[in-house]
Amino acid sequence: MHIPKLTEYLERYANGLDETSAGLTVYPPGQRDQGIDVTYKDLYNLAREYSSLFFNRQGFLKGKIVVLYFDNHYDNILWFWSTVFAGGIPAPCPALSKIDEQRKKQVAHLHDLLGSPLFLTREELLNEFAGVSNINTSTIEQMQRTHNDRSLPQVSENADYHPDDLALLMLTSGSSGKSKAVCITHRQLMTAVIGKSSIRTLPGDSSFLNWVGFDHVASLVEIHLQALHLRAQQVHVSPADIVSNPELFLDLLSKHKVGRTFAPNFFLAKLKETLERDISMGNPRKSWDLSRLTNLATGGEANPVDTSAAVSRLLMWYGAPRNVIIPGFGMTETCAGAIFNTAFPDYDIEKGYEFASLGTPMRGIQMRVTVPSSNYKGFSAVTDEEGELEVRGNVVFKEYFNNQQANSDAFTIDGWFRTGDRAVIDYNGNLRLVGRSKETININGVKYSPTELETAIEESHIEGVKSSCVACFHYRRNGMQTESICVVYAPTYDVKDLSSRFATNNTIAKTVMLETGAVPLVLPLNEAVMQKSTLGKLSRAKIRGEFEKGAYDEFQEVNAAAMEEYKQASLVRPATATERTLVQEISDALGIAPIDIGVETPLFDMGISSVTLIKLKRQIESALSLDTIPIITLMTHTTVRSLAAALTNLRRQASSQPGESSYNPVVMLQSQGNKAPLWLFHPGVGEVLVFLNLAKYITDRPVYALRARGFEPNEPQFGSIDETVSCYYNSIKRIQPTGPYAMAGYSYGSMLAFETAKRLEAQGGEVRFLGSFNLPPHIKTRMQQLIWSECLLHLAYFLGLITEAYSRAVADTVAQLPRAEALDFVFGAADMDRVKELDLTRPALAAWADVAFGLQSMATEYDPSGSVSSMDVFCAIPLAVVAENKQVWKEKHLSRWADFVKSDLKIHDVDGSHYTMISEDHVFQFQKKLRKIIAGRGL
Repeated sequence: MHIPKLTEYLERYANGLDETSAGLTVYPPGQRDQGIDVTYKDLYNLAREYSSLFFNRQGFLKGKIVVLYFDNHYDNILWFWSTVFAGGIPAPCPALSKIDEQRKKQVAHLHDLLGSPLFLTREELLNEFAGVSNINTSTIEQMQRTHNDRSLPQVSENADYHPDDLALLMLTSGSSGKSKAVCITHRQLMTAVIGKSSIRTLPGDSSFLNWVGFDHVASLVEIHLQALHLRAQQVHVSPADIVSNPELFLDLLSKHKVGRTFAPNFFLAKLKETLERDISMGNPRKSWDLSRLTNLATGGEANPVDTSAAVSRLLMWYGAPRNVIIPGFGMTETCAGAIFNTAFPDYDIEKGYEFASLGTPMRGIQMRVTVPSSNYKGFSAVTDEEGELEVRGNVVFKEYFNNQQANSDAFTIDGWFRTGDRAVIDYNGNLRLVGRSKETININGVKYSPTELETAIEESHIEGVKSSCVACFHYRRNGMQTESICVVYAPTYDVKDLSSRFATNNTIAKTVMLETGAVPLVLPLNEAVMQKSTLGKLSRAKIRGEFEKGAYDEFQEVNAAAMEEYKQASLVRPATATERTLVQEISDALGIAPIDIGVETPLFDMGISSVTLIKLKRQIESALSLDTIPIITLMTHTTVRSLAAALTNLRRQASSQPGESSYNPVVMLQSQGNKAPLWLFHPGVGEVLVFLNLAKYITDRPVYALRARGFEPNEPQFGSIDETVSCYYNSIKRIQPTGPYAMAGYSYGSMLAFETAKRLEAQGGEVRFLGSFNLPPHIKTRMQQLIWSECLLHLAYFLGLITEAYSRAVADTVAQLPRAEALDFVFGAADMDRVKELDLTRPALAAWADVAFGLQSMATEYDPSGSVSSMDVFCAIPLAVVAENKQVWKEKHLSRWADFVKSDLKIHDVDGSHYTMISEDHVFQFQKKLRKIIAGRGL
């Protein structure tokens, strides 16, 4: 059988199809409506054209390894093929660590491991390679500047080809924090694609959907190359967009007639909730057509049978077959999935399995389970006997690149690859995993290096943690949908010091949560029981083994009791009927036991969201028989004790003559930490509730927000930008008299932050971090376009009452209506569930629109002037009315801040769109980037 060279995949299928035939649809990050369509022929022509550009790079020769570092599918795919046609060896690279020292170590390791490769990226990502000397980097912008050079040499084919030649390298995450490079040959790729294609026949008019990063072998082989092999359409979308929106996943399956895609267990659990909600509301309410969905592969972590079987049943409502879900096993070393269970769920239900079996091998791979023996060769396990899973075959790799020790450890003496998984094979030859000997932590399908987490804890210099006495590992107990993280450490405090114990445990938990999004189990241990290697280093594997055997249960019970004792002793109990009522209402709203809520505990420190705050407002109004409580009252009186006093005063004011509102723009969103405070300036709608999601992640510094004037009765709006800036400047100086200062504005607030920073610097203050969340410097033209009805529509979209597309569609109609009718029109079109959630009335929406319109009107003649020392601009997908796409927005609008920054302007891409960039869906990744950038500014 002919084994094609990698270049033949694209060349053969591109040249065999006409211009309108199959190809790719690639949705840029954050873009959910319209993708970029590229035929295979177009991709082939572009790749061949760009491949010539490599020869202008000094030192580039065929066989050169090219590390591809991009943050979107289109760049990854195009430059993957350009590298291949240039004769290079592509090595797609996962996202680098957000921890600066770890990032530098990763880059240096790849440089050494891969023999001085070329690191290819975009200019906006080039700073990810900063701080590492002697590496060879290039950007595609640099390469494309030579695009019109007619003297570029033609690419010549390499005649000396063998099927077992190296085709590409795939990087592993590496449990030590150092990636290994898996050598993938042409033979492996062909074997893998043919094997995967034989698992289940797909409908002829169906497509493939990928939402996994291109650095993952499944994205490249299981979707991209397999779809190419079958001449099928393939659709690529950003992982962040799918994870945050299961409905989008279902929309795309239906819209693109998808026959094959992937969903790990954590996402199946999200799909289950989404589908159950849809069916309960309309039998089914949505018109998803999933009749072509034939292969919904799942893997990466264990799949509880109950969850996956439930999703199978739910998908049948929309036309999918009962056996649509195919659990499987695969690794980078096996070119992704290679063992599949096509009999799910019936087989697994019949056997009574808790977790789905993984089936039998496809063509091109064999598997066995072995138990140890004295001759190192091992004995094959009998049916249902637990042992080590080993595989071999043409689909299995033969070596790691430039890593003799890893190769020696990876293979048995008779040539089988040790997967590192513990498994059994049942009577029918089906594989079931029962554990993992490798240490990578897998949380919701995302892998984390325990070494990196341990390093993050060590480098945080947490008081109470003994140096080099921290171990992180994964664990999973009965009934848990996914793995969890455990952190054990040796304490330096006295075990009777409950205050230090509480502070240390909480700080460790927050450090891990900020890196992974998961709240860990934190366990202080006597150093004497923490097993060590012969060299005196903590043995993570041995410690985890003792934990799983229950050896630390007593320590866990003592720690839980001590934490609870401290919590109860340190909490101040309610003293009045109002305080007791408030404690009960907060308990109901946040799901926290009343006994765990003290009257001096800041409300925002409990992690409250904007929606929950509004819900709490309604509950308190009802419980205390108050007509209305201004939301600012809850935002500025954030403890039970201070809120009780404020509500008593509110009652007193209500029974007397109304007076003028006492306006204070400052809202404290987070009180912890001793670093320089972060000041957040409100967007054009004037409110600061939008910052609550963000503030709860920033635990090392106080977070203050500045709220516009005009929301409360008898409270006049600001009349000018100068008046606004003066008010905010004085408020900041009152709380933080001296710098260095850190501040950022969201949209319209970026202009106010810029003007305030200028004033602070003019008075000798140091503004070390100034952030603009998606606003360019020149805004007056846009402000002049915004009539009252336009502000109303934007506010309604910002609040989630209507969609952006709907607001654009009805803008001309609403603009012609009188104010009252415009308000009725928008309120009538609003999502009433969202209206109730926000406790919104027509008068309240109108008053809010007045504030927004007043703020916009102040800026109709605003021209930026002067400069600040530095600025960080956060770039999200713009509103459709201001720019056609993100790239245009960045290059033609945001980049113009350079005219007003003395020396250091940086632009950073973030997920989401203008109104969703710090929403619940995107805030976790946003805060990681924000914290890293602030730290990089020396704060």
